[in-house]
Amino acid sequence: MKLLLAEDERDLSRALVAILKHNNYTVDAVHDGGDAIDYALAEKYDGILLDVMMPRADGFEVLRVLREKGVKTPILMLTARGEREDKIQGLDCGADDYVTKPFDMAELLARIRALTRRSGEYTPSVLRFGDLELNKSTFELSGPKGRIRLAGKEFQMMEMLLSVPGRVIGTERFMERIWGYDCESEINVVWVCVSSLRKKLAGLESSVRIRASRGIGYSAEVEQ
Repeated sequence: MKLLLAEDERDLSRALVAILKHNNYTVDAVHDGGDAIDYALAEKYDGILLDVMMPRADGFEVLRVLREKGVKTPILMLTARGEREDKIQGLDCGADDYVTKPFDMAELLARIRALTRRSGEYTPSVLRFGDLELNKSTFELSGPKGRIRLAGKEFQMMEMLLSVPGRVIGTERFMERIWGYDCESEINVVWVCVSSLRKKLAGLESSVRIRASRGIGYSAEVEQ
């Protein structure tokens, strides 16, 4: 899952990015309303966390512009202002949810999970393909010889592969969705992640393989 975080308090932004990444989200972080609009229009996100009080354009203005431009991404408003009128204004402008600072992190994560379920077609909490199961709540990958907990980018890559088994996903797509919009990593990090997952699949003695399509990308296939 890929999120856009627009929050001008940089210490809070850094803390939120660290926690979200620890929970296997990919995050692009911006610090003003102008950048929030630019990023949201340029990239497809599963959810947007939008602070109200930001320079260049406040959260309400960002929200209005995005909805007018046809951006349907679910948006969660973050603000220190908890007045009833502000909440009504945010929801009337097209926000999907509203959280007042200071917020409980466990509650925020729960709201983000609910938010991202609205971003597209329903996907189950457990993905199954061949003899594999990927639990999106516990991040565990199960096979014939047990289970292992995947962390970070390996989990996100396996989730992408098992969500569309048999379909080739381009290497650039993995880079965009997992490593992020502003990533400076070389594209070979995708191959490193694939190599690690292949070793884990072998350890589970799974019949599922990650197949490379030269020059295109990777897909999850059942070995016959």
